Amino acid sequence: MIYLTNNNIYKFAKKDNGGVMSVLKTANSNVFSQDSITKRLQVKNLLESTKMVSTIAGSDVIQGLTQTPKTLPSKYFYDDRGSELFEAICELPEYYPTRTETSILQKYAGEIADITGACELVELGSGSSSKTRILLDAYKHKNLPLRYLPIDVSAGMLETSARKLLTDYPSLQVHALAATYNMALSHLQPSPLPSRTIAFIGSSLGNLNPYECDRFFSQITDALQMGEYFLLGIDLQKPKHILEAAYNDAQGVTAAFNLNMLEHLNRRFEGDFDTTQFEHWAFYNQVENQIEMHLHSLRSQTVELRALNLKVHFELGETIHTEISRKFNLQTIQNELQAKGLVPQKAWTDENQWFGLILSQMQI
Repeated sequence: MIYLTNNNIYKFAKKDNGGVMSVLKTANSNVFSQDSITKRLQVKNLLESTKMVSTIAGSDVIQGLTQTPKTLPSKYFYDDRGSELFEAICELPEYYPTRTETSILQKYAGEIADITGACELVELGSGSSSKTRILLDAYKHKNLPLRYLPIDVSAGMLETSARKLLTDYPSLQVHALAATYNMALSHLQPSPLPSRTIAFIGSSLGNLNPYECDRFFSQITDALQMGEYFLLGIDLQKPKHILEAAYNDAQGVTAAFNLNMLEHLNRRFEGDFDTTQFEHWAFYNQVENQIEMHLHSLRSQTVELRALNLKVHFELGETIHTEISRKFNLQTIQNELQAKGLVPQKAWTDENQWFGLILSQMQI
């Protein structure tokens, strides 16, 4: 991969033991536009440097596919292709969360910047960082320093979005981590700015069951210092027909996203899932207040994942449970945050009260 700095062409040559890419000078060039970008960008791949991906991934796949009912962790949605499909989902007319949360951020980002002040912005599940730009613009407008630490399991998406941001924000510093949330939160170094804000926007909290949610809030408190902030986006409870349409779009993008999980397993673990023999199934469980996504087997079949030495049999009609998307009560979540020492400072919603944004401060 080639980068240009100080009128010279550089290329990434290798990664050190920490997973940080280094560069070597290769030739002179009159092009200087990439000079600032290279100096302001660091990408660290914890997934590679820890050499834990296959071990961790393999164990949870085996566990999930050998239990009844079968399940797979939702993190397997997000290879590079899955990340691209999710970005497409966010643009669908039926998928209200992205545009609704965006409207809240556009209206209140300045207020968020006023409360947090100069801070390092850490974003879990950053994706394309499109909504992050609203926050960056707010900090920039107030002449606050810009330092951004995006975290995502898709290294390709991280690099692409980081380079676009650095082009558009000449004073921005980006230190990207390719990692799971758990890994990244435990590897955060003290912020060089007066404070830090961890942002978990985009309603991804809904993918965690109550136990996982409680544990996640504990990890957030462990990663923050006294007085630092946590910005959380949550999808709120609403009528069933609105929710089910959002996960069963007319163009079939969500179905492709769900089925891509099997392609991801095929690529990573030498599998032979035939995605034409499974179908997407999503519905709203009104008892649990959650959307459930499944992959439904269209025939009796046996699938092999050779790298895991695993064969899995599916009966006709059997499903793999791939995701939950819980829908929350705004006050209940604020109470849960408060119990963890994350004291809500402000909560914002849209006019329909479909989506909530909560800014909490660490006070333990």
